[in-house]
Amino acid sequence: MSLITMSQKELNRLEAIQKIRARRLSVVQAAELLHISRSQVHRLLQAYDRAGADGLVSRKRGRPSNRRHTQDFRNHVLDLVRAHYPDFGPTFAREKLVERHGLGISKETLRQWMIESGLWTSRRERKRRIFQPRGRRDCFGELVQIDGSHHWWFEDRGPKCALLVYIDDATGKLLHLRFAKSENTFDYFQATKAYLQEWGKPIAFYSDKHGVFRTTHASEKDRSSGFTQFGRALYELNIDIICANTPQAKGRVERANLTLQDRLVKELRLRGISTIEAANTYVSEFIADFNARFGKEPYNPKDMHRPLAGHENLDGAMCHKEVRTVSQTLTLRYDKVLFILEPTELAKSVARQKVIVCDYPDGRLEIEHEGTTLPYRTFDTLRSVNRSEIVGNKRLDAVLAMVADMQAGRELKRSEKAPRRAGQTNHMFAIPDGSVSNGYQKRGQRPAPDRAAQP
Repeated sequence: MSLITMSQKELNRLEAIQKIRARRLSVVQAAELLHISRSQVHRLLQAYDRAGADGLVSRKRGRPSNRRHTQDFRNHVLDLVRAHYPDFGPTFAREKLVERHGLGISKETLRQWMIESGLWTSRRERKRRIFQPRGRRDCFGELVQIDGSHHWWFEDRGPKCALLVYIDDATGKLLHLRFAKSENTFDYFQATKAYLQEWGKPIAFYSDKHGVFRTTHASEKDRSSGFTQFGRALYELNIDIICANTPQAKGRVERANLTLQDRLVKELRLRGISTIEAANTYVSEFIADFNARFGKEPYNPKDMHRPLAGHENLDGAMCHKEVRTVSQTLTLRYDKVLFILEPTELAKSVARQKVIVCDYPDGRLEIEHEGTTLPYRTFDTLRSVNRSEIVGNKRLDAVLAMVADMQAGRELKRSEKAPRRAGQTNHMFAIPDGSVSNGYQKRGQRPAPDRAAQP
């Protein structure tokens, strides 16, 4: 028997036996070294004396196991897998064989059978997908990668939040950062608006397939164009948006997120910053230092950013827009609120026509028709009970008092399709002249009842 065909365990035993015969090791010491009994050491010595090194090799080597399954059983199992579970993994296929066919077999045995028969490919043999590097774009502002990174940016000093990152593909420079409570359309509106005001319009933004940028159900986002609200805003400003199929495709912003999660977190810790507002104030200083350290010069010095055209309204584009039809009584509904247009000559002329409801990130809401803003007042169907309107009827007063208490005790829920954003409390009830309609100062807050005025 060649030493090459011996296992490591058998080689260790051979070395110990040879040392015993050379009187350099005792039987007791060999038993402790090999973790076997002294009787087993004596048996190994006898086998070595009879056949030399070959006597230490297991006689089961090369022979089939006494517990192996028959060839007919193997073929039966593989036939079932081919017929019923061709795309199942070994673990899942084994569960179904036990559950549906009553065939007991270990998953590792089934794995080996499936690999040998070509029904399964081991992870080591699977071809890894190759992502070849892509060169940078030539010009600054030609392609800007955007992404949101959810992280514990303030560690244990503040809540988990999102960082919206804008990075130039040609130079690797950070162009804008904004902290937000979540990655939503209205925060992207505000961040992109600030970016465009500072740098101008890039040729295209490069993003992932987040719902802010891409939708497979256009009718649920924008009934008129098929874009998401963010995509529609960029289209109005003549900016393209490209969605990457994989995170590796937009690797520049993904790698920047890892760097930010290391450096920016520590910079915020050193400065004791623990709020989104304070972090947004600091990021301009961090961007300047980051770009000085890691920014590259573009291959072509031309800046591809474009200024806003005269007909382009940045503030008007960066808002949530939905189309509504005005009724004959000059009313329309949006987010379960009834809007009543002031009966001006223009408002009377748009009866049964479509208008655009513009919901701005700062809480303003305007109703437009062909570029003209229509004045309105609101009637909130969820807040139809007002304690100040209760009259002297005692029975009616008691019923309405109970209803008002029930409404005050539960959350006022809006439509699921209505826009949502964090930090906006004055949404929808500020009328165009700046006053507040229906007596409510902020959305979600009910004025305290004037109990002294009750009968």
